[in-house]
Amino acid sequence: MTVLSKFRALHEEHAAVSAAGRSPFGVTFDAVLSATEAMLDGRRILLLGTNNYLGLTLDPDCIEAAVSATREQGTGTTGSRIANGTYGEHAALEARLAAFLKRRSAMVFTTGYQANLGALSTLAGRGDHLLLDADSHASLYDGARLGSAQVTRFRHNDPDDLRRRLRLLSSQPGEKLIVVEGIYSMLGDTAPLREIIEVKREAGAWLLLDEAHSLGVLGENGRGLAEAEGVEAEVDFVVGTFSKSLGAIGGFLASDHEGFDALRLSARPYMFTASLPPSIAASVTRAIEAVEARPELRAALRRNGLRLHAGLAAGGLAVGAMPSPIVSLMMPDREAAVVFWNRLLAEGVYTNLALGPATPGGKPLLRMSVSAALTPEQIDGALAAIIRTAHALGQLGTPLAAE
Repeated sequence: MTVLSKFRALHEEHAAVSAAGRSPFGVTFDAVLSATEAMLDGRRILLLGTNNYLGLTLDPDCIEAAVSATREQGTGTTGSRIANGTYGEHAALEARLAAFLKRRSAMVFTTGYQANLGALSTLAGRGDHLLLDADSHASLYDGARLGSAQVTRFRHNDPDDLRRRLRLLSSQPGEKLIVVEGIYSMLGDTAPLREIIEVKREAGAWLLLDEAHSLGVLGENGRGLAEAEGVEAEVDFVVGTFSKSLGAIGGFLASDHEGFDALRLSARPYMFTASLPPSIAASVTRAIEAVEARPELRAALRRNGLRLHAGLAAGGLAVGAMPSPIVSLMMPDREAAVVFWNRLLAEGVYTNLALGPATPGGKPLLRMSVSAALTPEQIDGALAAIIRTAHALGQLGTPLAAE
């Protein structure tokens, strides 16, 4: 018996998943060739599961900004933001981000995960209440656990259930903070934001919107779901990440509320970790400029998401109801999902194998995320490989009639 013995069941489960072929949790690419292709075991692989929505990871301007910052200021800060870890690039990025989001203030975290930890654990304190959508990302749940607020889950995308739970809490003291996401990471559906805001107003609550997967994707200017729905003024706090559309790493929290800077002195995931390297701050600043200046990237992303979703649905496969950059293929059970993922990788298409409990209802699925950099030919090739695999495994349903 050792301190690691409690993980024996997890180890056995991982071994069972890996027995069908390659471990889906340990894929190591030999080389990344572009935003859409990589080398794996000497073979060219199509990347259909990277969250690189706008294809900016290899953007020449972003790379040059990162290289220049590294040459001038080194590879890291070796300090937290409240010690020696605030450089001019960090302050400039926060100002640029606030301007882009049309918010008074923004603070930058070293990862998107830490942004959610810092936001939830700090905004809602002892005696307050956090109301989380049941399908919220793990980082939101972890942020809730890190803090002292009472946590209440409401049914996914169900404003009526949220209203009912807020009414049950109406007699209890403390602030109520509602937490939803712009685009949910597993099925690609969006929050019913206007209805959520109506409930928020009725209850006198606050609203935090996680735009991790919708920043750069939704809205005329790429600010996310709140912009797309025309309700930005009703969203009290916006949190997000740089590791999706902006092609790097890091996270942020932004708001219009006075007193925001107090969070810099109270959010532990901000205070007690090293800050982003200057290279990342520089590349993200350049990526924000690309989001603003190149709306054609969002247009290409929308086209690609629709093409993949429509092709799978027409092929008789069970996909999420809402077309978005995230397209998920429902699997009948875990064993079928593992086999399908391995077969598809053998076909030269990399996707994400998503298993419970990380998925809605614990149901297995293959998660795909498209990129603006994908060509129609690449998407059609992936569709052909997916449909061939589904046919070989007996998972094809009745093709949908064309509209």
